[in-house]
Amino acid sequence: MIRGVIEGTGSYLPEYRLTNDQLEKLVDTSDEWITARTGIGCRRVAGPGEETSKIAAEAARRAMAMAGVEAEEIATIIVGTITSEMTMPSCACLVQKEIGAINAYAFDISAACTGFIYGLELADKMIKAYPDRKILVIGAENLSARVDWQDRNTCVLFGDGAGAAVIGADDSGRGILATKLFSDGRLGDLLYMNAAPSLNPYIGSPYNKRKSAKTEVFDPARLGSPRDDEGSYIKMAGREVFKNAVLAMEDSIDKVLEEAGLSGPEIDWILPHQANIRILHNLGERLGVPKEKIFINIHKYGNTSAATVPIAFDEANRQGLLKRGDLVLTCAFGGGFTWGAEIIRW
Repeated sequence: MIRGVIEGTGSYLPEYRLTNDQLEKLVDTSDEWITARTGIGCRRVAGPGEETSKIAAEAARRAMAMAGVEAEEIATIIVGTITSEMTMPSCACLVQKEIGAINAYAFDISAACTGFIYGLELADKMIKAYPDRKILVIGAENLSARVDWQDRNTCVLFGDGAGAAVIGADDSGRGILATKLFSDGRLGDLLYMNAAPSLNPYIGSPYNKRKSAKTEVFDPARLGSPRDDEGSYIKMAGREVFKNAVLAMEDSIDKVLEEAGLSGPEIDWILPHQANIRILHNLGERLGVPKEKIFINIHKYGNTSAATVPIAFDEANRQGLLKRGDLVLTCAFGGGFTWGAEIIRW
């Protein structure tokens, strides 16, 4: 059977590291409070020249280099993101321009933290229909541009970054074995991000067209300045989101294991969405998978939404942790709500 297989991975993290100690100077919080509740020690924050499409393109280049694939060979570009620097063109089209993938068609997926897994599922279906194609799936976010840096309940959680994978065809038993995807729009008000107010007076008030001054050097002090675009940043009911995330991810994992005819102890690696260290430990216990088989990098990067899973894949891959034939489980949960799980034979 032909399946979509990951032929190459790549990632990019912005240069600037914002630590918990630095956050203490911006908002009423502490390193102890953040670490105990989330497991996050620092996060990367994008600076000048690190727009979402730019970091996505760099992750894509690294994935293509590993796969030995030229830009002209890419047939499709799928980008999971909720923080593109533009509404139109799509982030995927901007990436296409950046990398010179002149023969591809490109589009975005807006599924928050589950965006990359949604993209892998689409890529797998495309590969089964057109085995000769190469598909680029990317998760990329600049969440620092979408958080209120005066809200300690959200600004401590999120970071910026991008990860990518080149998907090709394989008929040896490797590749994507099973995927289960879900959403529930009824719970969207627990985790959401409004768009800027509409310019249509019948729909919303005019958008304040302020111009932010560009700086050549990253200045963390600017993060804590008051926002004048009320409503266009992430809002979250933390406890309710946590509760739903645990239950939904466990359910999706149970279902994908059943579909694949596998049990938890058979899984060699869990590469989950990096949202909260307590959720990650809970998943391991639930599945009977030892902690050392759960790949964790949340302490370094925080929650990068759609980018967490592909960044984890790339780091685990480049560290030589993933061996040919390994059974890899990935799962995610995000605003929408969206969630899902996938099993890949490496």
